[in-house]
Amino acid sequence: MDLHFSDATPTTEERDAVDALLGLPSSGWDGGVRDPVRDTHTARGGHEARAMRHLLLPALHAAQSRVGWLSEGALNYVCKRLSVPPADAWGVATFYALFSTTPRPKRVLHVCDDIACKCAGADTLIADLERAVGPAYHAPKGDHVEVAEFTWMRSPCLGLCDQAPAALLQEAGPQPAERMVGSATLDTLGPLLRSGTPADAVSPPFRGGAPPAPGERRLLTRRVGEVDPTSLDAYRKSGGYDALKEAIEVGAERVIAEVTASKLLGRGGAAFPTGRKWDAVARQPAQPHYLVCNADESEPGTFKDRVLMEEDPFALVESMTIAGFATGCELGYLYVRGEYPLANERVRDAIAQARESGLLGDNVLGKGVKFDIEIRRGAGAYICGEETALFNSIEGMRGEPRNKPPFPVQAGLFGKPTVVNNVETLMNVPHILMMGGAEYAKIGTEQSTGTRLFCVSGSVRKPGLYEAAFGITAKQLLEMAGGVTKGRKVQTVLLGGAAGVFIRPDELDMVLTFEGTRAAKATLGSGVFMVVDSQTELKPLLLRIAAFFRDESCGQCVPCRVGTVRQEESLHRIATGKARGGMKGEVALLDDVGMAMKDASICGLGQTAYSAVESAIHRLRIYQ
Repeated sequence: MDLHFSDATPTTEERDAVDALLGLPSSGWDGGVRDPVRDTHTARGGHEARAMRHLLLPALHAAQSRVGWLSEGALNYVCKRLSVPPADAWGVATFYALFSTTPRPKRVLHVCDDIACKCAGADTLIADLERAVGPAYHAPKGDHVEVAEFTWMRSPCLGLCDQAPAALLQEAGPQPAERMVGSATLDTLGPLLRSGTPADAVSPPFRGGAPPAPGERRLLTRRVGEVDPTSLDAYRKSGGYDALKEAIEVGAERVIAEVTASKLLGRGGAAFPTGRKWDAVARQPAQPHYLVCNADESEPGTFKDRVLMEEDPFALVESMTIAGFATGCELGYLYVRGEYPLANERVRDAIAQARESGLLGDNVLGKGVKFDIEIRRGAGAYICGEETALFNSIEGMRGEPRNKPPFPVQAGLFGKPTVVNNVETLMNVPHILMMGGAEYAKIGTEQSTGTRLFCVSGSVRKPGLYEAAFGITAKQLLEMAGGVTKGRKVQTVLLGGAAGVFIRPDELDMVLTFEGTRAAKATLGSGVFMVVDSQTELKPLLLRIAAFFRDESCGQCVPCRVGTVRQEESLHRIATGKARGGMKGEVALLDDVGMAMKDASICGLGQTAYSAVESAIHRLRIYQ
């Protein structure tokens, strides 16, 4: 596309979609009669103009959801409404996988071909789709393009690993619709793709509501399947908002003291002490302070935050409110993964109900506490799970990580002190306040306190989300999920996701704590526990992991941008019997590339891109 698209005209529906999102009257712009940049509703300059930049991602979502792609006219209109340079908007629009800057059908089916779904037969499903429907979507070339009625395309992990193989249907229009499809087959996807279906026809089920498995201890998941996630009254009757009342009564300093006493470590992978982070932000003199909830879980094999948002959204809203109160934040941002339509709908509704009931806003619970929440929806970028890349995304820029220092507690979102926690971490806080930090610390082990959510998928009899006190072993977790699929044997278990490590069957006595996995040179990461059976070929999974990191690298730093490509190339040479210098030489090259990425990459993506491959080579010895 030519970046000089300032003369392109938006369609009426594109214009109305953007105006509705921005809460502005329609400009009435017809391409020549009235210039929106001089419209009284949009004329801005300097700081006021820059202050609109954070609405860029929502505006792009609004435009695409109406017609199915981002046309030159839509981009032009968004740029003028928000005073964003066209080159900047183009850079953002082309950064995210869910946006399309070329004509695309209004109905698009994203079919996951990532590791959990590959283990569940996604390759066969995709081959069936190619025969029955036609080849996967490729961006058209040329000026005169005929757009089909519908299409399908391959997708990285969709966060529905417990119901693999998975798909996501997106349908643009005046009333855009999105729906996730679990346990997908050609019989379910074919008709869905051709004609669409009511939103409630394919809403995914969840294991919740069943009695706890032996060894389970439900704190965060106690309401899942038991309490109506759409009812604020039901939430309050189940004890909801008691913790917020307690927090306001005891005061912000006491809340932070209790969280510190609980020894709660972050559940996003870095395991940083939550109380220390909160205290650091609360003490910062610079104002305002911001709270960011990272709900952009895109790690292959991870789905815990999706389940919590879908099944207990009010608990997340309450948890964010407590965190905001304790750390002096008056505004929180909830960044929801773009591939989670039901979670987005549920938390959006919960926020609206809470605001209407005086539980958010300028006078929370009538106590003079000011706190509110805004939702930002991602658009398909794994890198935005990195906290500083997430800040850039919220601010309307490409989701590229920032150098540290400064750290977020000093200069985070909009350059201000910022608390960043993921969904699982925050939702521990109400339980800590109600039972007391010292009592909470008695759950689990001395260094890993509380419970942990485990995303169990792959070759197990009962895949799903399991919650257990820290200290269980990998073998006990496998038994909790019903054991290996009948007739199969464990070949390996992937711990922590694509950025994690493979462990051997003889390592299943590993204690699942931060210290236990660290001592075993493994990681809990995001709680992924993916079982690969002996009938699944492991080498294609490594190629898919390598392709995932190559695709998801933001390209900002050389070690990651080049290293992820070289890693994939090396694995392909091994797979085709063309290893340079023999197997020993190729493995040595992989180790060198992996070390360079680990030591020199800006963020965790590059630093962990070789972890799973390295463990397969040296722990499982698959090439010997």
